[in-house]
Amino acid sequence: MILSVRDVTKSYGKDPVLKGVSFELAEAQITALVGPNGSGKSTLLNIIANLLPADTGTVTVLGSSNKDTKMFRHVSFMQDNIVLYDYLTGYDHLQFICEVQGLSEDQLLAAAERIGITSYLRKKVKNYSLGMKQHLLLAMAIVNQPKLLILDEPLNGLDPTSAIRVRELLLSLRAEGTTILLSSHNLAEIDRVTSAILFLKNGELIQEDLAAFEQIRYQITALPLEKALQTLETAGIPFEQADGNLRFLEKACTLDRVLQELTQQGVTIQDIDKNISGSEERYRMIFGGGAKADAPAEV
Repeated sequence: MILSVRDVTKSYGKDPVLKGVSFELAEAQITALVGPNGSGKSTLLNIIANLLPADTGTVTVLGSSNKDTKMFRHVSFMQDNIVLYDYLTGYDHLQFICEVQGLSEDQLLAAAERIGITSYLRKKVKNYSLGMKQHLLLAMAIVNQPKLLILDEPLNGLDPTSAIRVRELLLSLRAEGTTILLSSHNLAEIDRVTSAILFLKNGELIQEDLAAFEQIRYQITALPLEKALQTLETAGIPFEQADGNLRFLEKACTLDRVLQELTQQGVTIQDIDKNISGSEERYRMIFGGGAKADAPAEV
């Protein structure tokens, strides 16, 4: 077992934040921690990383107590960019980690190249954009090739291209055997990397496999549109028309059949967009129809 959290409680004064939280993470999986702002996600992550003491309960990492500082040779925790120093360069930050953990410069440069920060590695952090800081934090988190990677809002401040790269990185790390626990308010991206989600509500944990709630929706741009509409209607395929595009759920009909019906009638397919949803639907069921995923700032 990579991570075991047992009956963890935490209160601030008379206000309970975590009420007997328990869960386990096995090897090579990505699990998301989701909840409204103030639900205690960051508190829980800080307790796991032994940066904050729990009132009661235990946390075991790689078979040892999380209070054993040796765990950080195999565990990384990516926090908010407030941990960065404006007057140091990205290289300085990575070099400090490498010196503490006995890592080589080759490992430093490999992490920087993998994240794509080599072009500004020698610049001071005060000149970094929010996205550049997020990239540096990711490089700092993977430089020691951790077995357990804990990420607090890793997609915060990233443009769509960078978010795609981070998603691909997470999937690649999982394939290499890294177990990942991440908190995020970006439910769309969560759906793309995992269906294992821990919902935190009123200090209690709701553990879900979202396979039962997952929906895959396709949007197709096809010409001529009128012919495409007539073809799908004749074939009895349920669809929606929006902004000149065709939309349908995979549960209603497979993409292969839709494409086959259209191409057989001489319809040209210009573009296909795939959207996976599941966490948002379940989030609304748990937290209410008007609920929104949390903002980055959090207790």
